[in-house]
Amino acid sequence: MPGRTRKPQVHARDAQATRSRILDAVGRLLVREGFSSLGVNAVAREAGVDKVLIYRYFGGMDQLLEEWGNASDFWPTVKEVLGPEPEQEPADLASGLLKRHLRALRARPHTLEVLAWENVTRHPLTIILDRVREARSEQLLAALPAKVKETELDLSAFSALLGAGMQYLLLRSRTVDVFNGIPIGTPDGWERLERAVDELCVRVFTMPPSER
Repeated sequence: MPGRTRKPQVHARDAQATRSRILDAVGRLLVREGFSSLGVNAVAREAGVDKVLIYRYFGGMDQLLEEWGNASDFWPTVKEVLGPEPEQEPADLASGLLKRHLRALRARPHTLEVLAWENVTRHPLTIILDRVREARSEQLLAALPAKVKETELDLSAFSALLGAGMQYLLLRSRTVDVFNGIPIGTPDGWERLERAVDELCVRVFTMPPSER
């Protein structure tokens, strides 16, 4: 009968909407109050749901945090960083990846909040997010064109240094306007930093190893 087919569909939509509200509540709490705010009761209040639903839909806080961490909105996806049409030359590809990654993090205040808290505390969520980031990094390296992977450069070390430096500046921009004379609190400052990324990548990927 028609009624019997519609009811499960409505229930499924309601369940998905509730799951989304709970996941969104985790992000809002992190931005507003940090890791110390995370708990079943606080998340339930923020989402406007009974805490029983957190256990029903996720199994508990650890599973909820893991699902939130694996959501594409938390950490840039491989597709987001690679872009719709990845550059072909190694230097252009590397600078494009780094700049898209930087812009993606700038657009994620909840991610920056997590990164800031990670520097001062250890929390179940930080452990989960470590795994998420490492998995995404491995996926990205695997997706790179052979032309890039065949270079003599240690790509993991190179991207770790530049990535960590950019993350540090992003976190500093939350509390200071100028760093080393660069106005990191303004779009102009970040455009200047992106130009530096371009220059570094050109030098690293086009110069012979003996001249780097």
